[in-house]
Amino acid sequence: MKSQGKESNPAAAVALALLGSFLLFGGARAANYPQPVQGDYVIRNFAFAGGEVLPELKLHYFTLGNPTRDASGRVTNAVLLLHGTSGKGTNFLTDGFAGELFGTGQPLDAGRFYIIVPDNLGHGKSTKPSDGLRAKFPRYGYADMVAAQRRLVTDGLGVRHLRLIVGTSMGGMHAWMWAVNEPDFMDAVLPLVCLPDQIAGRNRMERRLIVDAIRNDPEWIGGDYATQPQGLITALRMVVIGAGSVKRFYLEAPTQEATDRLLDRQVQQRLQGADANDFLYAWEASRDYDPGPGLGRIRAAVTAVNFQDDERNPPELGIMERAIKRVARGKYVLVPAGERTRGHGSFYDAGLWKAELAELLAQTAR
Repeated sequence: MKSQGKESNPAAAVALALLGSFLLFGGARAANYPQPVQGDYVIRNFAFAGGEVLPELKLHYFTLGNPTRDASGRVTNAVLLLHGTSGKGTNFLTDGFAGELFGTGQPLDAGRFYIIVPDNLGHGKSTKPSDGLRAKFPRYGYADMVAAQRRLVTDGLGVRHLRLIVGTSMGGMHAWMWAVNEPDFMDAVLPLVCLPDQIAGRNRMERRLIVDAIRNDPEWIGGDYATQPQGLITALRMVVIGAGSVKRFYLEAPTQEATDRLLDRQVQQRLQGADANDFLYAWEASRDYDPGPGLGRIRAAVTAVNFQDDERNPPELGIMERAIKRVARGKYVLVPAGERTRGHGSFYDAGLWKAELAELLAQTAR
């Protein structure tokens, strides 16, 4: 792995010993972890940044583990885990992710940490356009999503400080926003497959294509469709193309017929349960994302992890190399393309980056 940036503060000796044990023995197999505890938190009269108010906003979430409190009653072991665009919290419950992180002896051992995993605003089982308001749903942005997360964490679960925030893709961008806007709220941040800068270039073009494919489709009918419009299929095709690796696509489907089958199969998988209004809102929400001007305010230790074959966040742009220099305790890790990487979706294989997580936790141990 290629690393750049400043070193984090020295860790306690015991924490480093734990890290050494993990690197030596951890990850040999997917470990067991506790059954997730599901919950819903309802926010009354939630005010959006655009001025609209929703009388009732439900955030669905699950937790793993139990909170540990210090002498003053403050929770000391809470971890916030944030999913990507059009995703949901249960997407993390796979052998390659949860099985590598949450079990006994793993970096986010649920016997030691209190892990909070929300379905973000507009996603999963949380309140979203398809619940009834359709295109009359308030136009939410990333600032609204982070504000809702904060209400869940503080008012809903009584957590006033986070040991760690881990975010993937959109969730990683949310993690950057947390670090900039709440610099004393967390000890450490691990944003994956994202950049701390406005979404521009091809990434922005992809989002425009996704949104326009739905909104400009006559079958969308201003959001009042009876069946899912064809524009949703086009949008899903764009997501498949943008999330994958050019090399992996070719190796898996080296002929015209195989490529068509691969595309159709991946679109059909994503189509299950998908809704055009939800999809449009989710991909449009990034319009207010721009943490760059505030990077110098970050006090938490940050390890940013990207992948060499992630074409949504191509490393040749040099954005992360420039940005991480402005983060006082920042480190950048670029995972080389290899047999296990899969472009933007490589984060689901936690074995590719969990050593960096273990190191970050050890360096910020108290």
